[in-house]
Amino acid sequence: MSLDLSPRPGAASRRAMLRSQALMELRLLSRNGEQVLLTLVIPLVLLVLGARSDQIVDLGEGRPIDIITPGILALAVLSTSFTSLAIATGFERRYGVIKRLGASPLPRWGLMVGKVAAIVVVEILQLIVLGSVGLALGWDPAGGVVAIGQMLALVVLGTAAFGALGLLIAGTLRAEATLAVANLVYVLLLVGGGLVVPLDRYPEQARHLLELLPSGALGQGLRDTFAGAGPQPFTVVVLILWSVCCGLLVSRSFKWE
Repeated sequence: MSLDLSPRPGAASRRAMLRSQALMELRLLSRNGEQVLLTLVIPLVLLVLGARSDQIVDLGEGRPIDIITPGILALAVLSTSFTSLAIATGFERRYGVIKRLGASPLPRWGLMVGKVAAIVVVEILQLIVLGSVGLALGWDPAGGVVAIGQMLALVVLGTAAFGALGLLIAGTLRAEATLAVANLVYVLLLVGGGLVVPLDRYPEQARHLLELLPSGALGQGLRDTFAGAGPQPFTVVVLILWSVCCGLLVSRSFKWE
């Protein structure tokens, strides 16, 4: 029985290329200690501390753990889909990785799909770990299966909005500037972006502004979801608008080198 060992030149299938790219992005993300710290350790620490934060931060009426856990889930989405993505992409541009991948058989949109797939895997792990820790600390979410579905929809919209914003920064600024801007935005949104602290605890003028930010929309949307009320239509519209507008800007301004 003879074997056919003749070469078969040609590119791999798009499915195979996308799978390989997603796995590579996931390996690169997991090997970066700073990114692991940002995406998982910091939200975990804040969740544990926040469960007893009634004497540190005024979270309003209700149990602190029920208020802060949805906000920590929103923070996890921000850390992965915005900060980590922006910094990694910015330095890939600096070292010519993006340029070389853009010239490979992998379609340019395939590179973005690979990055998004890796982000989705990390976010799923984040939600499972943080949700489990929250439940262990006494979190009592309302809404049942419906709330889980609404949460997933909000996470998808939040990932799209933050991811597009991260790519916009990484695709237009130098790597060092991207690093500084991404970390600055992360800190500002963590401290005063409506992620952890409910919007009704802010002054009225600030609250109206935060409602228009993806951080305020996602944080409040998840709090409303797990309070049993479900996300408000305005929250969904804000996230969609950020996703579409930033996505269009990325398609026109992203520089591959």
